[in-house]
Amino acid sequence: MPSEETKERIVKVVEIGRMTLHYAWIPFIIYVGFTRSNPQPSLIKLISPLA
Repeated sequence: MPSEETKERIVKVVEIGRMTLHYAWIPFIIYVGFTRSNPQPSLIKLISPLA
């Protein structure tokens, strides 16, 4: 059986992984769409609402 210290480490790793996935999901989708689109838009047009 795992010790309490091991259980705490596993819980902490899972929490960090969940938070990373939560905050990285949308930028990842934008990145994939940006790199796979044809023709590839300029970064200014992608970010600026005025372009």
